Amino acid sequence: MKVFLRTYGCQMNKLDSSLVVNSFMQAGFELTEQVGETDVVLINTCSVRNHAEERVISLLGHLKHIKKTKPEIIVAVFGCMAQRLKDDLLSHDAVNIVCGPLQIPELVNLVNNAVGRVKKQSDVSGDIRRKPSQGQLQDLDDFEYSYDSAENHLPAQAYVRVMHGCDKFCSYCVVPYVRGPEVSRAPEKIIAQIKKLADAGVKQITLLGQTVNSYRYNSFSFAELLCEVSKNNGIEWIKFVTCYPKDFDERIFKAMADLPKVCRYLHIPAQSGSGKILKAMNRQYTCAEYLDLLQKARQIVPDIAIAGDFIVGFPGETEEDFQKSVELVQKAQYKNCFIFKYSPRPGTRADEKKADDVPMEVKKQRNMKLLAVQEEISRNFNKSFIGRAVKVLVEGVSKKAHLDKADKEEHPQLIGRTSIDYIVVFNGPQSLAGRFADVRITRTSALTLFGELAAS
Repeated sequence: MKVFLRTYGCQMNKLDSSLVVNSFMQAGFELTEQVGETDVVLINTCSVRNHAEERVISLLGHLKHIKKTKPEIIVAVFGCMAQRLKDDLLSHDAVNIVCGPLQIPELVNLVNNAVGRVKKQSDVSGDIRRKPSQGQLQDLDDFEYSYDSAENHLPAQAYVRVMHGCDKFCSYCVVPYVRGPEVSRAPEKIIAQIKKLADAGVKQITLLGQTVNSYRYNSFSFAELLCEVSKNNGIEWIKFVTCYPKDFDERIFKAMADLPKVCRYLHIPAQSGSGKILKAMNRQYTCAEYLDLLQKARQIVPDIAIAGDFIVGFPGETEEDFQKSVELVQKAQYKNCFIFKYSPRPGTRADEKKADDVPMEVKKQRNMKLLAVQEEISRNFNKSFIGRAVKVLVEGVSKKAHLDKADKEEHPQLIGRTSIDYIVVFNGPQSLAGRFADVRITRTSALTLFGELAAS
């Protein structure tokens, strides 16, 4: 049987999809990229923003049309949206299976049970805020170890989950209600999984957690985990996302400074520069505390690159509040920044208690203004790379035709990333994919460094 997969959302979802694909292939399924020729459609969903859910609903509408002529197709929706909507999603004419993010080890069995049957199936958490049982956690660990591989990722790269869930309850965020409480994985299981990946040729590991710096297994901290992962001889770069600014363990900064394999890149969302809005968001820190944290990071790790996140148009955000976000971006001097328009999420405290009172047009304007502020900062930063050689891990052929593409080059245009997450575009042999290369930078933009392979 052929299986088609569509993924929406974050790195956590990309990891889940990779695990699911490998579990289906080992169960005898064949992966296809053509939805029209498939027997099974798997949809990994995201609920962080409304747009992500709208795209799923649109795809389901298309599949409903396909099922009129091919009713035997099995459609399984899994992940955060499945957990949030449960039976409402199962009632959709196109949907056969709904599976929560904590139940993905059962997805192959659910699909096999549905073959040749009309009955719909649902496997989601009844009380998502209840800590998973030891048996369920063991199943998840076994699933991670068995099906995480060097395949389905960028060459020589892999994600490794270090924790499940979130306990921060930011008022705008649906994650605690769809991924459950914070549970850290045992360090020996994480290390064993990374060893397996390194033995398969993986050179870069990205450790994943909703608030990865909150990782703690008994008395074992995230800084200690970084130290243990660094001991693996096959792994050359270690990255991690995403961090939460409150109660940040400074030993993480010291690990970044002292351990050569730990990349000096920190993604640490601020979300707003207004103290009033931060309080309404339940972010549990002030702007001053956030800036102090960035200053401490730069004191301990002088060449650190920092990225941020901001939400514009949160309920009650005035023009004065927005200007404070502009000021924070200017003070923070991020490498880059991800900026989002506020999207009400059902079940969150902000949606229940606050009217979405900032017009969409105002949200769009603020989004563009903040992006422009960050773009100027990034463009000025990036100019300092001109003439320098940087080490990149090559991802493969660039999917976008960049403006400076050289028509007479004998090699294709490749894309890679530096240890501090700069995107680098250059021409080179496709055989470099999954390998490290030195690239001399000749030109820059706000988002990208362009260069030439440095002489070896």
